[in-house]
Amino acid sequence: MYIHVGNDFMIRSRDLIGIFNIENTTVSADTRNYLKQAAERGCEISCTDDLPRSFTVTFNTENLDEKVYIGRLSAAAIEKRALGFEKNRQ
Repeated sequence: MYIHVGNDFMIRSRDLIGIFNIENTTVSADTRNYLKQAAERGCEISCTDDLPRSFTVTFNTENLDEKVYIGRLSAAAIEKRALGFEKNRQ
């Protein structure tokens, strides 16, 4: 199944690594460094032109492809979508 993370971007639920609130997590220098390196590697995908509220990390094990989606949806909203998928799957 797929999870909508903002605008026209969908991710495969099996590739989901984590959903993070930007405001809470970027206080850490490690997180800021990770996001900076993801952008330098070309792994970052911006899902909004507005102020970002969350970032979602995915990793496709088939082609070893990491992506970091930065969007305006809250981490809680994306999490509800992901949990709704899991609930419907059972």
